[in-house]
This record gives sequence, C-alpha cells and structure tokens, in this order.
Amino acid sequence: MEVKIINRSHHALPSYATPLSAGMDLRANLSEPLTVAPMQRVLVPTGLFMALPEGTEAQVRPRSGLAIKHGITVLNSPGTIDADYRGEVCVILINLSSEPFVINDGERIAQMVIARHERAEWVGVDVLDETERGAGGFGHSGV
Repeated sequence: MEVKIINRSHHALPSYATPLSAGMDLRANLSEPLTVAPMQRVLVPTGLFMALPEGTEAQVRPRSGLAIKHGITVLNSPGTIDADYRGEVCVILINLSSEPFVINDGERIAQMVIARHERAEWVGVDVLDETERGAGGFGHSGV
C-alpha cells in the first residue's frame, strides 16, 4: 500500500525493523530534550504529515521497551489517525513511573500500524442471535 507522506523532521521515514514487523517506529522530532515528570502527559511531535488511503487508519501504540523499562506509554492507546487528517502526527505519552524520563530528539517513542477498517451500518433489531457465550464477559471463562 502506498501512503503519501511529508517528512519535516530531520530523521528518516518510519520503517519496519524486521521483515515480519507489523509496526513502524515513530521518532520524536524535538529541538531540545523533553523531560516528562512522573504522571505527566506530553504531546510529542514527529514532524510527519501523511495522507492515508480511504478505508485505512494509522494506529499509534506504545513501544514495549519504553513501557517495561521506564513506564512510558501512549495515553490514548491505540491512538487513531484517520484517513482525512492532514495535521502533524503527534504522540500523547504519559510517564507512569516514579522517576522523570528524558525524551531526546530522534528517540523511538511509539510504533505505528497501518490497518484497513470497515464502516458500520447500524441495523436496529429487537433480539440478537444466541451464542454459547451469550452475555458472559469480564473474566467469564475463568482463570
């Protein structure tokens, strides 16, 4: 799939790290380091602008290494970038640790997955079909 992109950062375009990677790393595009205090949320620019094809979205997800090592995660995970959005791709990060965390220019801060989606058309009914699971949820299948 081709995606039109403008790169106003001074970093390479996002790319897949391995042949079977689903996501591409997004990098911070900063003029100076950004310190994120415990429980603070920040909007981190990437310098990227894109035009996704109709019927697709970009999902912005946390990087597992930042999450486990530093408690840094994407606050609205997964963040959705719609196909009609033309502004800069920015990432909402939060520091869930008890220590300040410094984000440096070019640091990999999140990953982005491009995915196709369907548009729903609601059909009102009075009864839903029966399934084995039924209304069971929230731990209904046990430990």
